[in-house]
Amino acid sequence: MNHPTALIADDEPLLRDALARQLAQAWPELRVVAQARNGREAIEQFEAMAPDICFLDVHMPGISGVEAASRIGRRAHLVFVTAHDQYAVQAFAQGALDYLVKPVEMARLADTVSRLQERRAAALPVTQTDALLRQLAAQLGRAAPPRPLSWIYAQVGQALRLIPADQIDYLRSDTKYTAVAWRDNGQPAEALVRTPLKELLAQLDGDHFVQVHRAVAVNLRAVSHITRGSETATIHLKHRAESLPVSRTFVHQFRQM
Repeated sequence: MNHPTALIADDEPLLRDALARQLAQAWPELRVVAQARNGREAIEQFEAMAPDICFLDVHMPGISGVEAASRIGRRAHLVFVTAHDQYAVQAFAQGALDYLVKPVEMARLADTVSRLQERRAAALPVTQTDALLRQLAAQLGRAAPPRPLSWIYAQVGQALRLIPADQIDYLRSDTKYTAVAWRDNGQPAEALVRTPLKELLAQLDGDHFVQVHRAVAVNLRAVSHITRGSETATIHLKHRAESLPVSRTFVHQFRQM
């Protein structure tokens, strides 16, 4: 028996893993044969593995999910996964392509799986996508910049947690990870994400999150007060005993003190 196969492309590894686990539950016969971190890898993995179905994140570094889908064409069933692009959701809803909104809900994923299974069982051809993909690319090009992240997905032990951005106190980069210091029901907590500090900071609200050191960014809403040294400063937090260094490079942000 030939099992259906799939590719998952998303620049966030935790989300790729989470979707793979959800698919294993919703469609046990499906084999996820490839995962990709960006559009370029998605195309390479597709050419190498020729999966039946591609789950493509819309926004990925370099080549977007829509561009990758254009390269794949009608050689696979396409399902787009999007976090917050209302333009894309409207376009998908008006077209024949399937889509999922992050965080992916099991009930919605089950609907998608049912449609894919029906298409395969009826041996229906892959949806004609060329015109719709051109429309999507045009709409995404006109779309407003993505909204800042409201949630961060992080691994805490064996669990995947959704951390509200407004509950984060600060971020500190590690060799391979970024440590997220946040409040879980008011109690200090910490989690690790694999996204580099610079990349994560670019996705958060710049009005609240600022870099204060090469390896540290702080949520200004979590700051109690700041004490200045001769060329540096120290940030004290409202809900934590530890303090954060402000290096000479970034101390100008507090020059009005």
